[in-house]
Amino acid sequence: MIQIGDVVVSFDVLREKFLCDLRACQGICCIEGDAGAPVELDEVEKLEEVLPLIWDELSPEARAVIEEQGVVYTDCEGDLVTSIVNNKDCVFTCYDDKGCCYCAIEKAYREGRTNFYKPISCHLYPIRVGNYGLYKAVNYHRWDVCKAAMLLGQKENLPVYKFLKEPLIRKFGEDWYAELELVVEEMKKQGIL
Repeated sequence: MIQIGDVVVSFDVLREKFLCDLRACQGICCIEGDAGAPVELDEVEKLEEVLPLIWDELSPEARAVIEEQGVVYTDCEGDLVTSIVNNKDCVFTCYDDKGCCYCAIEKAYREGRTNFYKPISCHLYPIRVGNYGLYKAVNYHRWDVCKAAMLLGQKENLPVYKFLKEPLIRKFGEDWYAELELVVEEMKKQGIL
């Protein structure tokens, strides 16, 4: 592990390769799992603000869940997560005519209808950030549904931290990311990576 400021980064984030392959996975990471996506407290208001912009794109089942319990809930581990439909789909998922899952919030962002991209935990995936008071831990989360992304990342030789440059900057800032790149280059020179 390396430490930059109060953030500890796992070597896996620097060594492992990853590049989403949406054609292969069909967006399954927004569907599978035992809970919704982790949400930071300040993101709840943003999710509620974007809701009217994407409401008509959500499934009737998702709208019913949101009307009943809201955009987030507290899961069995005590974490705040996006609400889900049928213990499966995130309420913000939508499908195209080919059955590919996408995020209605990200779609609205890309269309210029909102300045909120999507929850940072979604943007950062397959990185998960743990908050331990004095420091944050940045870890690579392995999941079988992302096998195609691991293979494509290996083919393209794209490390996780480079694939996730934009969300890492969004989370920790440009200076932090620049320092991460310097540390990685130094580690390569020393033969550690």
